[in-house]
Amino acid sequence: MNALLTDSVLVLNRNWLAVRICTVRRALVLLYREMAQVVTPEYETYDFQTWCELSRYADSRVLHTPRFQIKVPDVIKLIGYTRTPPLDVKFNRRNIFLRDNFTCQYCGRKAQRDELTIDHVIPRSRGGKSTWENVVIACIECNAKKGDSLPQEKGLQLRRKPKKPHWLITCRRFFTPEKKSVWQKFIDHAYWNVILDE
Repeated sequence: MNALLTDSVLVLNRNWLAVRICTVRRALVLLYREMAQVVTPEYETYDFQTWCELSRYADSRVLHTPRFQIKVPDVIKLIGYTRTPPLDVKFNRRNIFLRDNFTCQYCGRKAQRDELTIDHVIPRSRGGKSTWENVVIACIECNAKKGDSLPQEKGLQLRRKPKKPHWLITCRRFFTPEKKSVWQKFIDHAYWNVILDE
């Protein structure tokens, strides 16, 4: 039961934008205090009482109390909170590694942090800047091969054009395979709305 209480729940604001991630314990408190509603993958919303009634028929991921059982929610929507998520992601090593998923952007090899480096696509010696659009993760071998050249000069090709990531990249540690499929439509929705609102 304790493991379930510390599991992650995606939190949407009143406008259906993903704004943070909280624990199941916090989500249930918000639900009970009528500050949030549970959201299903079909975009249906439930208050605490109706969610408890639906939970009677659930057979997995449920918490038991002396009076009732309640299914663990994956997504909740805050009733009164309208703030939008932060638009900026800090430009730092951790977030570059998270954006590129610890994968060399030239050869596609996934590796440990100490086997990877940060590479400037356009080298600094050629006027390249340290920006989201000009840095990628590269394995030591590809970085050594590229050296102070442009990728195409050494027969290297980027697997994906580097760009500034969505703010939820900083929450990647919460994304388990079963959560990812449930959360994805809400995260995609948040991504497109955040870009349009800029």
